[in-house]
Amino acid sequence: MKRVLLFTVLLVSVFRGEACTNYIVSRGASVDGSTMITYAADSHIRYGELYFSPARTWPAGSMVTIYDRSTAKPLGQIPQLSQTYQTVGFINEHQVAVGESTFGGREELVDTTGIMDYAYLMFLSLQRAKSAREAIKVMADLVARHGYASSGESFSIGDANEVWILEMIGKGTDMKTDKKTGQKYNASKGAVWVAVRIPDGYISAHANHARITTIPRADGKKFITDKQWDRLMLPDVEVIYSHDVISFARAKGYFTGKDEDFSFSDVYAPLDFGAQRFCELRVWAMFNHVSDDMVNYWSYATGKEKSPRMPLFIKPKRKLSVHDLISFKRDYLQGTELDMSQDAGAGPFGLPYRWRPLTWKYEGNEYFHERVTVTQQTGFSYVAQMRSWLPDPVGGIIWFGVDDAGQSVHVPFYAGINEVPLQWREGYGDILTYVDDAAFWVFNRVAHFVYLFYSRAIPDVRKVQAELEQKFRNVVAETDLQAAKLYANDPQGARDYMTAVSAGLATETIDRWTKLGGFLLVKYLDGNVKQEEDGEFIRNPWGYPASPKHPGYPDAFKRVIVTETGEKFLYPAH
Repeated sequence: MKRVLLFTVLLVSVFRGEACTNYIVSRGASVDGSTMITYAADSHIRYGELYFSPARTWPAGSMVTIYDRSTAKPLGQIPQLSQTYQTVGFINEHQVAVGESTFGGREELVDTTGIMDYAYLMFLSLQRAKSAREAIKVMADLVARHGYASSGESFSIGDANEVWILEMIGKGTDMKTDKKTGQKYNASKGAVWVAVRIPDGYISAHANHARITTIPRADGKKFITDKQWDRLMLPDVEVIYSHDVISFARAKGYFTGKDEDFSFSDVYAPLDFGAQRFCELRVWAMFNHVSDDMVNYWSYATGKEKSPRMPLFIKPKRKLSVHDLISFKRDYLQGTELDMSQDAGAGPFGLPYRWRPLTWKYEGNEYFHERVTVTQQTGFSYVAQMRSWLPDPVGGIIWFGVDDAGQSVHVPFYAGINEVPLQWREGYGDILTYVDDAAFWVFNRVAHFVYLFYSRAIPDVRKVQAELEQKFRNVVAETDLQAAKLYANDPQGARDYMTAVSAGLATETIDRWTKLGGFLLVKYLDGNVKQEEDGEFIRNPWGYPASPKHPGYPDAFKRVIVTETGEKFLYPAH
């Protein structure tokens, strides 16, 4: 059998750590005029917890310690600002939100002397920026001043008015010695990057591969470089990029063509089979939900052809809601020839997940599992929703879920809340510390049981998800009205009110999911199916359990058994 092409070495390293899927929705592409970005923190060591940082005033001389996101190793310290803004997860009190996916790119461009880890670019930009554009500048300034410590990253950045995609990669390590001081320094410190505003009415997505290609020539109006920060807030600006993004590529020998032919993605993250099949296919899946044109890109997304490449953004055939994006997070290529629930790897119960490693060997050949949007190793995921017609602390919501997005429930937490409920709070358990009522562990308990009998149990999960999500929609609509009225005269009272609402929904979700876990255990114990109606198990007139059903295996799985064993299990004819 022909040997299947695999990722580059660097891309493999990405999948050992973070491998995430992001959606970006402009105001004109949403049903209510919201902007939205989504993020799934897919990692085998990432714990699902909702980060919280209150607004603070810092003493002069305060420092921030920067840690590596993958190992927690301290990388260095940088000066703290005198004032930082409140953040809830990855949205702040000014309705600025960020997400990311790692694309890796050229391995030699990782700066081994850099301090700024990609995650701290996210954390610090949220603490320091009042708009998406300000967040872009914060990120660019931080890597220029302190060096970029990560490999290639795509960032989703949004506020209540617009959404952007920013792609960044370091410049490597080129150590020199200062002639006056004798100190060594990295002459390549910093990063090259480009940021593109998603046009109003359009959507975008990224999933571990760089997606920005050609870059318009800077004209000082729509297209500017980091030498023109004074023009940053001009409304016509559509593209911002580092002034040396092309010249650096030329100096390194990565690019020799005309400026107008330069492609950030092709130069800094050359396309290969893994980038298409494991990454771009997830973008294709999201676009396919809202576009009739994706059939034209099937061969590209599945790694069969290098072109035509998918566009960076598309105009959807319908406008999208928060709950559309939540449902897209549950995609496993349903309705396509690659439906994960339909091949032999799905087992007898149509499981649309494959346990790692992603690539594997058999009889000297190398094979792979599909890498789809929904995956078991998600630590947490969210939809950040920003609404310009409401006060910022009320308008910003992070719809936050833990564990596998296919079985999670995304709870609305307002940007203006005072605190995070204990069960969802950072530090309440971790990936190696089990806490019985921690949100992450409650959802994992249910998910691991469902994996055993997926096709049987997932309808029960979907039913409870739908009940809770419908309730959340109703509660948010009422809370928006009440909180906005209250905020006009009593901002702290509005914050207290939103805190109570979010905490109530979060606690109810944990209680309901714990109850669901018990229900599933009873219903599917030992591979049987207990008889029930509307969630109540059926007993006979004398109180004894009604006999369970024994649905057995589907015909497709019976066929596999017979094909492999022949007449070994054939019952003899009488």
